[in-house]
Amino acid sequence: MKVPFYDATREYALYKAEFDKAISGVIATGGFILGKQVQDFEEAVCKYTGAKYAAGVANGSDALVIASDILDFKNGAEILTPVFTFFASASCIARPGGKPVFCDVDEDTYCMDMRDAENRITGKTKGILPVHLFLQTADMTMCMEIAEKHHLAVLEDAAEAFGMRTLYKGEHKHAGLIGDFGVFSFFPTKTLGGYGDGGMIVTNNEELYQKAKSYRVHGSSKKYHHDHIGYNSRLDTLQAAILNVKLSHIDTAIQKRAEHATQYRELLKDIAEIKLPVITQNNKEVNYVFCIQAERRDALDNYLKSKEIGTSIYYPVPLHLQKCFEYLGYKKGDFPVAERLCGTVLALPLFPELTEDEVSFVGESIKAFYK
Repeated sequence: MKVPFYDATREYALYKAEFDKAISGVIATGGFILGKQVQDFEEAVCKYTGAKYAAGVANGSDALVIASDILDFKNGAEILTPVFTFFASASCIARPGGKPVFCDVDEDTYCMDMRDAENRITGKTKGILPVHLFLQTADMTMCMEIAEKHHLAVLEDAAEAFGMRTLYKGEHKHAGLIGDFGVFSFFPTKTLGGYGDGGMIVTNNEELYQKAKSYRVHGSSKKYHHDHIGYNSRLDTLQAAILNVKLSHIDTAIQKRAEHATQYRELLKDIAEIKLPVITQNNKEVNYVFCIQAERRDALDNYLKSKEIGTSIYYPVPLHLQKCFEYLGYKKGDFPVAERLCGTVLALPLFPELTEDEVSFVGESIKAFYK
């Protein structure tokens, strides 16, 4: 049996008529740049998440850069961000001239260790950029307590977190809507993913929203009138049309992911060499990926690949050891938890259209490896 890590064609086959109608509708009208479907999608995301405002942009990385720029994460400002995450969570700080200040992560949740973060605050600290990773949010209650105590802006990297919610001040809030800004990515593999790149900035602050809308079109308030040095970063109308279809099925997709995760947990629960994901009680998780911590991870990865089972390693090198961040002066050993995770974490196939038999084959193959 061949089990792909991800396969977009299965979802397309399920909803082909809806996708084809959405795409042809855009082409027929010719509204390719910020067309009606973009506005429809922004409004639908607001309704689903509870956000007051949403601005579609070209991709999740642009969303982070634009939001960082607006929040003044530049000119040497120090921004706290986890060291175990995708590159864009730190490059968005460095690109406008800010300084990423890396923090270690929690071994169970993979998210930023807020106590470590608070210990790294200096007089130059301007903000916190927590990342909601894999299946649950960072500790936003503690994050906001730290931010309020030290007068810091908060930019939530919710690129992987569409659908995730966390308890905050007695209410379950959608990821990305607790800080000043939140961002989503619609990269194809995401829980809500397009057929190409796409991203979104969300906020409950009207002033920040108006700036985000302006920044995505070269900082203009109206055509050829520029209030800011902005960007050219607009959510493509074709992608918005596709995402509107996908959003209408998102709850079913999230439920299917949950069913696969439950099956994995049952299959792998008795393998001593495997540590399963830990979910904190305040979080309503969404299984974007299913990551295990595995002894002899690389050997297991090679074994699964030999069985034609797709996998992914999140992340083989922590950010502080990336060549481009050498100038920050970190060294091996500075972030022991993240470094340990980089040697043990392995993501297994997880997307809604997987079959029970495929998940069983993955689980049985892992059992066979450790026997």
